[in-house]
Amino acid sequence: MEAAELRCTAAVEQPLPGGLAPRRRVMRDATVLLGRNELRQPVLRVAGGGAAAAVLSFVLAGDAVRLFTRFAGEGRAAVRVGPDGAQVLLSDCPPDALRRFLRLLRLKVASGPQDAPRRPRLLERPPPSFSVISPVQERDVLCGPGRRRAGEHRGESPAEAPRAERRPPARLSAEQEAVLGAVRSGKSIFFTGSAGEGPRRLSSAPRGKSWPLTSCFSLAGTGKSFLLKRIVGSLPPNITYATASTGVAACHIGGTTLHAFAGIGSGKAPLEQCIQLAERPGVRQHWLACQHLIIDEISMVDGRFFDKLEAVARAVRKRDEPFGGIQLIICGDFLQLPPVCKANEEIKFCFQAKSWRKCIHINMELTEVRRQSDKTFVSLLSAIRLGRCTEEVTRQLMQTAAHKSERDGILATRLCTHKDDVEITNERRLQQLPGEVHVFEALDSDPMLVKLIDAQCPVGGRVELKLGAQVMLAKNLDVSQGLVNGARGVVVGFESEQKGLPKVRFLCGVTQLIKMEKWIIKGPSGVHLSRQQLPLKLAWAISIHKSQGMSLDCVEISLSRVFESGQAYVALSRARSLAGLRVLDFDPKVVRADPAVLQFYRQLRHHQLLAQDSLHTHSDADEKENWKCN
Repeated sequence: MEAAELRCTAAVEQPLPGGLAPRRRVMRDATVLLGRNELRQPVLRVAGGGAAAAVLSFVLAGDAVRLFTRFAGEGRAAVRVGPDGAQVLLSDCPPDALRRFLRLLRLKVASGPQDAPRRPRLLERPPPSFSVISPVQERDVLCGPGRRRAGEHRGESPAEAPRAERRPPARLSAEQEAVLGAVRSGKSIFFTGSAGEGPRRLSSAPRGKSWPLTSCFSLAGTGKSFLLKRIVGSLPPNITYATASTGVAACHIGGTTLHAFAGIGSGKAPLEQCIQLAERPGVRQHWLACQHLIIDEISMVDGRFFDKLEAVARAVRKRDEPFGGIQLIICGDFLQLPPVCKANEEIKFCFQAKSWRKCIHINMELTEVRRQSDKTFVSLLSAIRLGRCTEEVTRQLMQTAAHKSERDGILATRLCTHKDDVEITNERRLQQLPGEVHVFEALDSDPMLVKLIDAQCPVGGRVELKLGAQVMLAKNLDVSQGLVNGARGVVVGFESEQKGLPKVRFLCGVTQLIKMEKWIIKGPSGVHLSRQQLPLKLAWAISIHKSQGMSLDCVEISLSRVFESGQAYVALSRARSLAGLRVLDFDPKVVRADPAVLQFYRQLRHHQLLAQDSLHTHSDADEKENWKCN
């Protein structure tokens, strides 16, 4: 019955006679239930929080009901509940829960009688009853003859129905469900993934204590972005802040950078000054409202900055619990890209922060690798990730230099360690192509904040293309056809109309006219910014940093200029397969992992084994006891 109940803020508007402004009643922490009355009619019941709170019920009578779902993804919707224009406005809802609730409401109203049944004549009317409505059943979806389809009643077209109705959502794996369950339990969690290791168990700390972190592995290709979006969708938007260490990573999860949320600049100022910065209007409001803080790509967050954030959170919120009582949902892999530091500054990872262990209660990992299906390649990546470059690994990587880099006119994308190399390569190769340059300018919601949008949006404000230009998608357009973020293609033509949109032939075999897409970005003080632009970027070259989160069909890598631990691993793990990888001038010396991180993982493995042995011991003892009882 979970889909029939919603916890949120509800505002009930009821029209008054004489054209007066409608009476409005706002109920915070309300419970909204979908049920049936004694006549089996669908009923929407709204109950405010508290013992003496009001309870309002509305019979959902046929064509009088209408849903407004445009902002369901932001946790807001409206239900017109009667012919007089009364409506229930829902806000602060977890978006996924809201979508399930609206789908159930839509289907139950559509599959029920269109006209209210006659009330039986009774000497005494029975007391009104209310029972929670049953889950969606086959008869609700497959309506009988003459009934409208679920997405078409109440004046809505199927295109206006929530996306969850039009296409069944992808299922979470069992381990992803476990992570989501831990988040819903309210515990602070650090989760990561494995590049081919066996599954491991949940490590949970007793109340008041914390276990050392369990053994953790790379998230590359384990469905982290998909899981993060599900986590964001399961939490109330008004108290949840999704952040990441980089702007591009933040854009992938519809959030902002951790530094923008914190409002304390680089965090290198004295603590008292950082607290003053966080106390500014707007910034302080976010700190006080936040109950769930998501941090993606944690490996690039400096440990000193993390400690400063933890102290600021306690001071601004005036609460002594770790991180001021905020639930932390953290993910990343410390064997990937490290924090960016000055030349003479020592790297300090977040796991080295003084406050790290007291802030994290549960530690889990994803093990099912989705990006790479080749077991040989997965094994190779596992070795590279740990800084191990055996003769066999070296041989396999050097053999890739002979791989054919061109297929159907689509060249391999070169991953570069330095941003300057990327810009020079793409500009030079575009100039070398004959023909006219087609320029596409972005439409930004605030031209004064272009630099902020540039930092967080995966596409630039100006896209220049020619016939034959090598491009890649910067957004999922149609996953079923392979038109996903990172999909490679070549421009094969331009529309003859005024906009002159490009036609791109992709490696997956699809030729598609690429239209403008919109990105929504969270700016300062929570304001939403947007950019409308082609979801394309030149793909002769791309930086390793910008490639994070992408799965590339064909990759060419020159590792001779690798300068960071983990950089070689991040670059290699962008490829979907060993066949789609070409490594030039390979030197085994560039494969390295930070010694402090390796030591950290060795300790974690030790504690993980102890935790597993303890779990097995208790399990065996329970089985023996059960056997005796039987």
